[in-house]
Amino acid sequence: MKLPDLSPEIRYQFARSGGAGGQNVNKVATKAELRFDLQNSTLLTDEQKAVLAQKLTTKLTTDGELVLTHQTERTQLANRDKVTTKFYQLLQKAFEQPKARRATKPSKAAVAERISEKKRKGDVKATRRRVDPD
Repeated sequence: MKLPDLSPEIRYQFARSGGAGGQNVNKVATKAELRFDLQNSTLLTDEQKAVLAQKLTTKLTTDGELVLTHQTERTQLANRDKVTTKFYQLLQKAFEQPKARRATKPSKAAVAERISEKKRKGDVKATRRRVDPD
């Protein structure tokens, strides 16, 4: 499914990144946070909104807003590009139809091998038993 360009409806916020990084982390707001208001989007159809709302429930806020963050890069621009890529990949994955599973039977050779392996294991366990001193 081809998605429309959603960039006009994407909002970015920047904050200081966490973790190691020395002065750069402490001084520069490089962490990128992408916000997309799914409920009020004019570029998506109602069917697309319903699919996304159902598939991305864990990533949506109570207001129906999708929030993604990225903070591994040293620059704001790189983090913004990475979070945007992550956003489009997430949407693409949500719209993918799962491949239908075809029921199959194990081959006769596989069944015979399984039975022989069960027999061998049973024989091994039988030899572990205590022998009666009759």
